[in-house]
Amino acid sequence: MAGDILIIDSVATNRIVLKVKLLAAQYRVRPCASIAEAKLEIEAAPPDLIIMDTSPAVSDALAFCRSLKSSDTHSLIPIIATGGFVTPRDRVNALQAGSDDVLSKPFDDHILQARIRSLLRARDARQELRMREGTRSALGFSEQASSFDTPAQLTVAALEIDNASDLLSLSSMMENVDIHQINCTELVRQQTNINPVDLFVLDFRNGLPEDTALYRLLSELRSQSVTRHAGILALLPPDARQAAAMALDLGANDIVCADVDLDEIRHRCSVLLQSKQEADALRRTVETSLQAAITDPLTGLFNRRYALPHLARLSEESRTTGRQFAIMVLDLDHFKTVNDTLGHKAGDDVLRQVAHRLSGNLRAVDLLARIGGEEFLIAIPDSDVVHARTVAERLCKLIRETPFFVGTNKSEVRVTMSVGVSLSDGGEAQEVLEDLSALVNAADVALYAAKTGGRNKVSLSAA
Repeated sequence: MAGDILIIDSVATNRIVLKVKLLAAQYRVRPCASIAEAKLEIEAAPPDLIIMDTSPAVSDALAFCRSLKSSDTHSLIPIIATGGFVTPRDRVNALQAGSDDVLSKPFDDHILQARIRSLLRARDARQELRMREGTRSALGFSEQASSFDTPAQLTVAALEIDNASDLLSLSSMMENVDIHQINCTELVRQQTNINPVDLFVLDFRNGLPEDTALYRLLSELRSQSVTRHAGILALLPPDARQAAAMALDLGANDIVCADVDLDEIRHRCSVLLQSKQEADALRRTVETSLQAAITDPLTGLFNRRYALPHLARLSEESRTTGRQFAIMVLDLDHFKTVNDTLGHKAGDDVLRQVAHRLSGNLRAVDLLARIGGEEFLIAIPDSDVVHARTVAERLCKLIRETPFFVGTNKSEVRVTMSVGVSLSDGGEAQEVLEDLSALVNAADVALYAAKTGGRNKVSLSAA
């Protein structure tokens, strides 16, 4: 669903214009005339992202950023700082205070929209990783965070290596970082054979001959397993606004489309490297032997043991934010017939393929678990009845319309699926466990209604 954006700007005209543009992009918008007003809004319901004008009182704006980022509850809320930023140092000050990006006024609407999408994706990923780590802690599976003694690997790629020579001085400005240089053409050719890289800095400050060269490079870096999780910072000329917006949508973690000094580049690199290290540390917990205790060995999905504590955390978060979440119970129709006619091996093939299809059509923040023989559970944060029904019907169609091919002979199997859906009320009327039990039971009852109503359909809980 679209995100909830908080605007902080003392100029009413600015608030109105920005609100109209964001509403047209299907975001929910809450305009505020002051930081004091914004604090009340945040306490009432934390937003997904904040756009703040720093011009009226820079020191107050930066103090607000620092306090927000130091809060355990609100530290993941992305902040885009806007303003005049007369000197390069002004931009760095805003970034060091906790802003995730700075945009000088007047800013390009396409870049703003792309930056919002990029920051919301990054926020969702970090939020999910933290939630999963918290769930593992509740299960007693948390591990001590590892230190990062090995130097971070930073690779500078440019069309002409000599044009990026100033970036080599970053090694003296950053601790525990090894910097390497490579030509962009060589990077595309050798990326599958290169050593692991934590951060790529794509330097096109001196010009971008054609936008497609940047797009191709980003697509290649994100498509290869060895570079998929690396951070990417793109340095672009000030006039490359369209390319900057597209770069964010194609996978760049950060872009700079302005004349900046090395101190700002250093800060952005440090933030991206820290984010990469945190993501790697959390990702490693999924790859340890402890995973066997919370995942289904056949499909690789989470199992019931993981799903229930995760739902409890999701319910607590829903109470804090006041936003609904959806629970879906999915069951394959007449699955016993598949096992009886084609054998259990074929049935296992179908289950694995179903799991693959479902996981490939959900967001990183959504939970997918196998909780029974042919029964799956999905939890979707920040979802209303329209969104939940749309997702459930799309998943039903996904299973129904494409056949499965199983066994050594690749025998074709047609399978359908029924889905029961229930939604939280976002209130505080019940205890968490009671609320969860009622929600899961409501989804089960809705699933039964879908089964008795003809199968291959979606049924919503009446509660």
